[in-house]
Amino acid sequence: MRAARLIKMVLLLQSRPTMTAAELARELEVSERTVTRDAQALSEAGVPVYADRGRAGGYRLVGGYRTRLTGLARSEAEALFLSGVPGALREMGLEDAASAARLKVSAALLPSVRDASRTAAQRFHLDAPAWFQEPKAPELLPEVADAVWDDRRITARYRRRDDEVERELEPYGLVLKAGVWYLCARATGGSGSFRVYRIDRFTAVTPAGERFERDETFDLPAFWEEQAAQFARSILRSKVVVRLSEAGARRLPHVTDPTAAREALEAAGEPDGQGRITVTLPVESDEVAHSQLLALGPEAEVLEPTGLRERFAEAAARMHRLYE
Repeated sequence: MRAARLIKMVLLLQSRPTMTAAELARELEVSERTVTRDAQALSEAGVPVYADRGRAGGYRLVGGYRTRLTGLARSEAEALFLSGVPGALREMGLEDAASAARLKVSAALLPSVRDASRTAAQRFHLDAPAWFQEPKAPELLPEVADAVWDDRRITARYRRRDDEVERELEPYGLVLKAGVWYLCARATGGSGSFRVYRIDRFTAVTPAGERFERDETFDLPAFWEEQAAQFARSILRSKVVVRLSEAGARRLPHVTDPTAAREALEAAGEPDGQGRITVTLPVESDEVAHSQLLALGPEAEVLEPTGLRERFAEAAARMHRLYE
């Protein structure tokens, strides 16, 4: 532990002209007294750490000293490519690896570009969860992430409808979609097809003790894109016929499935005498369609099915009574 801290201290001093004891203590998560002892230990070991006294003082490396301890470990290199998603790194348990990788890269850079990581962070930030949702990482995510990075089989128990099932899985990749974590995996001894599992439905994850041979042809982004498209299509089991104003047509993709809305609008005929078009829209259910299309207010008129039209007529009558 102390050796790792001493190396980090050298890398910190190498990446900055000078640092106070308080700054080093904060970065290393130790006391200022420990910083003083570590600086003395480095000096005795031949690392030219110099302490400037006084209010504006601090620690610095003398004579352009450069350490060669900047080689990235595999976990650090992998985490570096994810350093733009700090929340995801933290939830997967890779925050320390990413921090070490960034520090090593910073130490290896020329002084003129050492502030690149800071300036990039000031200009780009990824906030993955959807609005009005409290993101909560699944408890078993770190165990699953370890298995994914290590190509190691796991035995997982997960909730499926009203029961629990157990599978031995080959975990290929993780996906974070709108604040929800998914695992793309293949069942050991199964048909060889890949499936998607919500990690928050896992109730237990145990390493199976052996690595699997990864199929190098597996393309995680392409697989997820295909699965997401199939899922979106699969839940649109009903259809409604809607007459839309020009404003309603513009807003339709914002209140229902965007792809289904655009396809329905493209297939619509010419506007009627009032400038309204009639579309046949795939929806998840009448209940979902009711809540979605209500957002369009008077810009949409449901024509079919009859039961849904009656619900809208009733809602309109209640609204009229409220504002009468």
